[in-house]
Amino acid sequence: MARTKIEVNREIPKTRQELVDQIAELGRQERMRNKIENEMNEAITKLKKRYEEEAEPCNQKIKAIVNGVEAYCEVHREELTDGGKTKTVTLPSGTLSWRKCPPSCRITKPEDVIAMLKKKGLSRFIRVKEEISKDLILAEPEAIVAVKGIAIVSEKEELSIEPYEVKLEAVG
Repeated sequence: MARTKIEVNREIPKTRQELVDQIAELGRQERMRNKIENEMNEAITKLKKRYEEEAEPCNQKIKAIVNGVEAYCEVHREELTDGGKTKTVTLPSGTLSWRKCPPSCRITKPEDVIAMLKKKGLSRFIRVKEEISKDLILAEPEAIVAVKGIAIVSEKEELSIEPYEVKLEAVG
């Protein structure tokens, strides 16, 4: 895939006043972009709500049909599956299939469960995750000098540009 080079226009200020003006303009442009983004999100929210409301009767009808089909299949399973010989039934309008879902495990309040497993001597059900502690490495960089695969990238300085903004207080 060919890469496209994008040229960036740079407006380099020539004086300190131009620098001040450009930072102020940066703030205006960011606020304008935020306003446009907010308007877009508002329009998307309204559009999504409209279509969700429009689809609601379909959702209700789908739920009713699925519940009815499930009830029929539960009562007539022997007949539909030829006495349990098949788990799939092909009908002119679609297919019915009975499939076993694999067991799943749900945990509520994991901290409590871990404590109970430890108390009952069932620690084999507790996973211990090993991770490299980057914080400790940065605290003792001399200790890992000879370790292959670890590189400490020296500090770098970045310029942060934050145009001033005054926020409105809520009234009332």
